[in-house]
Amino acid sequence: MSKPPLRVLDGGHGEPGDSARPLPHDISAEQQALGAMMLSARAVAEAREVLDGTEFYRPAHQVIWQAICNLADRGDPCEPTAVAAELGPRQLGKVGGGPYLHTLISETVSSTQVTYYAHRLADLAYARAVAITGIRLTQLGHQATDGDTTDLRGAVADTVQDITGTHVRGWLAPTPLEAARDLPSFPLPMLPDWIAEYAARLAEQTQTPNDLAGCLALAVLAVAASGKVWVQARGWREPTNIFTVIALGPGNRKSEVFAAMTGPIRAAEAALREQAQPLITDIALQRRVAEADMEKAEKAAINAIDAIVRKQHLADARIAAERLEDLQIPAEPRLFSDDATPEVLTSLLAQQGGRMAVLSPEGEIFSIAAGRYSGAPNFAVLKHGHAGEGMRIDRVGRPSEIIESAHVTLGICTQPDVLTGLADTPQFRGQGLLGRILYSVPASLLGYRDNAPDLVPAQVAQTYAASLTNLITRLHALTEPIALTFTDSATTAVLELLRETEPRYRPGNDLAHMPDWGGKFPGAVVRIAGLLHLAEHHHGTWSRPITAATFASARQIGDYFLAHAQAAYDLIGADPDLADARAIRDWLVRTGTHRFTAGDAVQALRPRFRKVVDLDPGLRVLEAHGWIRRLPVPPRNGGPGRARAVLYELHPDAHSGPEEAPR
Repeated sequence: MSKPPLRVLDGGHGEPGDSARPLPHDISAEQQALGAMMLSARAVAEAREVLDGTEFYRPAHQVIWQAICNLADRGDPCEPTAVAAELGPRQLGKVGGGPYLHTLISETVSSTQVTYYAHRLADLAYARAVAITGIRLTQLGHQATDGDTTDLRGAVADTVQDITGTHVRGWLAPTPLEAARDLPSFPLPMLPDWIAEYAARLAEQTQTPNDLAGCLALAVLAVAASGKVWVQARGWREPTNIFTVIALGPGNRKSEVFAAMTGPIRAAEAALREQAQPLITDIALQRRVAEADMEKAEKAAINAIDAIVRKQHLADARIAAERLEDLQIPAEPRLFSDDATPEVLTSLLAQQGGRMAVLSPEGEIFSIAAGRYSGAPNFAVLKHGHAGEGMRIDRVGRPSEIIESAHVTLGICTQPDVLTGLADTPQFRGQGLLGRILYSVPASLLGYRDNAPDLVPAQVAQTYAASLTNLITRLHALTEPIALTFTDSATTAVLELLRETEPRYRPGNDLAHMPDWGGKFPGAVVRIAGLLHLAEHHHGTWSRPITAATFASARQIGDYFLAHAQAAYDLIGADPDLADARAIRDWLVRTGTHRFTAGDAVQALRPRFRKVVDLDPGLRVLEAHGWIRRLPVPPRNGGPGRARAVLYELHPDAHSGPEEAPR
């Protein structure tokens, strides 16, 4: 509907206003801005970032503004003489003549204050728009009183929209604080054919992201290799166990994929138990015989009268005790657990020769390690178990457990909010657990799944099961760990990776805020290269060196994990400066605050921030990303006095809705 003409009363000042007072304006500020622009080309540019000329209350000042802008656009000087020539005699007379232009310059305090005056004029122009809107709303109300109620609500909404939707100059679109990343899909072709084909077919059958089956493929290879194989790089070596965590929401058939990928491990574990059972039974029988021999010898020694005979029985008892000590019943072979407390995981490692995996579609191990049952974080076994380090555990009332070299593999799928909650346990970051994890943050396929997908061909599934089982049993049979080496060209590629990665830890680069993860990135690639090599030579020909081609495939998989780790660290809030910036922004948006000082933020966000200086990193991030800007400090009138606090302004679009973090 068309709007009726707005009748605005003359307040007696020659400008629109009500009968009592003029509309908001500041002629002195207008003069200061124009004078600064005629003094400095830099001031012209700074003023035009905030103003477009309509903000001037006095029409003559709008004319002078336009003349200055015309000169600046042509690259000409903007001093009073040039402005007068640009105006021409007729317009110059209307704005007050040449003397008025010189007056503007002579009364200008400093051209460096132009930004402050420009912002003041913009604020006053908005205030005038608000006042005029109020007058219009009053007129609409009177029209309803007179009986004209045609679409009153729509007219009010349109009128209010005119001021709430006003574009504010000087702002660019803010950069999201939640990094917008186009995350890559897991590069399945980098895996050896027998496992890549099965993972791809399984992802198709279950309509799940390639990432789930791909990450689990590496995890099951690590189950087979950890504790049995090391990879020797130039100057250091890496074990072949990994920690991989996939963050995927509910309803994505995680359990189905887990069951399929780990099926051969379960079968191999059952076969190993069956194979070990005769030995376990035999040793148990020998222990019972030794126990009986020792008991018999002890009784004979006790009943013996002759000292020589007693001594002989004691010697027999001692021999039986020593034999009993040597006859330790081995634990049934275990390759992995669905979930375990740190204490149980430690005991499993001790029983299984220092190698154990946790494979779970839920990921309860993190909440357990954070202290769900114990009340305090306990994840030492994960730290030692990632590095292949030795452990010695002494507990009251229990025998000591000594593990020469602990190797733990994690293949965990958890909810994205659990990943976010990892930051709630500061020790996870401070003691290096977060930096040991290979993260995957795939996009869910929910809502886009095919209801009739192709099924995994039987031959593909059989090849996967047979190849993985063969690898597990061959490596399990090794009595001593082996070390894989690289060809000369592959070693060169490893050194190139180290050289390229090192500068990325420097301040301002992409790994600067996550050196805990980035520092382990080259080692992770070396581990992946070892796993790919073993999968390629699963028939037992792994004594050959790892080739440059295999390392190149591992490098591509490593780059995949690098991109996802950066996204995961965004979710976790592992960059403290970025996390502070989000906290400040969220407070501003939640409370509808447009302008604030650092002191206001401290008062509102205690105890996160205790002093104004604590906000500095977060405020710098918000400024750099375009969410806030500092408003110019008003000029001081001279004399002593306390400096005014810096005033910040929030981007006008920040209140339009919550920021989305594209994936």
